[in-house]
This record gives sequence, C-alpha cells and structure tokens, in this order.
Amino acid sequence: MSGLLRRLCISLVGLCLLSSPLLAATPEPPALERLARVAPGLDRQVLRHALAAMQCALNHGAEPAKRLAVIDYAQPSTARRLWIFDLQGQRLLLNDLVAHGRRSGENFATRFSNALNSHQSSLGLFRAAESYRGKHGYSLRLDGLEPGVNDRARERAIVIHGASYVDPRLASSQGRIGRSLGCPAVRPEVARMVVDQLKGGQFVFAWYPDRDWLQGSAYLDCPPQSPVASLARR
Repeated sequence: MSGLLRRLCISLVGLCLLSSPLLAATPEPPALERLARVAPGLDRQVLRHALAAMQCALNHGAEPAKRLAVIDYAQPSTARRLWIFDLQGQRLLLNDLVAHGRRSGENFATRFSNALNSHQSSLGLFRAAESYRGKHGYSLRLDGLEPGVNDRARERAIVIHGASYVDPRLASSQGRIGRSLGCPAVRPEVARMVVDQLKGGQFVFAWYPDRDWLQGSAYLDCPPQSPVASLARR
C-alpha cells in the first residue's frame, strides 16, 4: 500500500507541475518577444492578436507586408496608442497619438461601426492602399479585410490623414484630443511619415475588446505559424 500511495503522490505532483501556469505556458514566438521588447507600452495580448490576424491574412493568400501598424483603442485618446513596426528589422518606427471617431466615445472609444455616416471607428485588420491628396492633405486609403466589420472602409472614406485636433495640449482643456468622423487621424507633424511607411499594402490592425468582434472575427483564430521576419521577406 505504501508503494501505491507513493506512486499516487508522485503522479499528483507531476500533474500539478504540468498545470502550473509557469511550466505549462508555451514559449512566445521569437518575433512577438522582440516586438514586445521594443514596444513596452503595447499590451502583449494586443500585439499577439495583431500578428495572428496578419498571419491569417497570409494563410489566405494575402501578399506579405514589410510593416505593421497597431492601434489599441482600449487606451485613451490622450495616450500614444499607435505603433508602427518594421517587420524585417523587427524594430519600432513610431509610437504616437491617433484619433477615433466622434461617435465612438469621448476620451475612450467604446463603440465601433462599419456603417456609412456612423462617424465611428472600425476594428479589425486593414490593408493600407494608395496615398492621395485630399481635403486633409497627404492621406492614405484603407481597405478593410473583415466582412461586416470594416470592409466598407473605402466606401466610408476611412483614411489615415493628419489633423490639427490630434494635439496633446487639448487634453488639459477638454480631457481628450480631437475626434474624427471615423478616421484614424494622426498629428500633422508625423502624417507624411505614417503615410509613406504604410502605403502600398502594409497591414493596419485596430483593437478593442469588443465581444461581438472577438467572437465573430475569423482573423483572430489563426495563430502565428512562422517568424514575422520570414513573413516579411517572402
């Protein structure tokens, strides 16, 4: 009986060790580790979802990209919640402010839409397309890749452009930066750099823990399968 009890105890200890979060956790992909290291202000889970969404697009035939922009709408508008990564060099190119739609919320965006004239931001994975000059100057068109979530972005004229209301000084007077009609507007000082870095097919990922989107997005169910650096070099 003592031998049986000993074997039972050893089995139970092994089971407890395997169920330990520290030991059971799978290693993070190297690319995720490196990108997270250069962007400590970006929630690791958000970055993980962004890389998974990009991988999912590649799995379905999308052309590889050299850069990835991540917007974390769970952070307030007064935070630098836009990150642009160089996937080949696995380095951070920019961390700056970005606006949300005026009907998405005040300092925090909590409502999102794919509808015309909603004046709300959209979530999900986008492909940055061509640059152009419009009423906001040098701008960048976006094509949403998620049906029913952001695929009307071009029709809605959801573009990246510079806007004077993306100004951190407004935070002290009104508690937030200015808001757009749904566009991820950026500071005029960085607008050209943002457009030039993303135009021509780079990926843009907009995040918020929206329950319907989390449950319904096909792009969030594809785990990264290979290092980001190799994806960018294909």
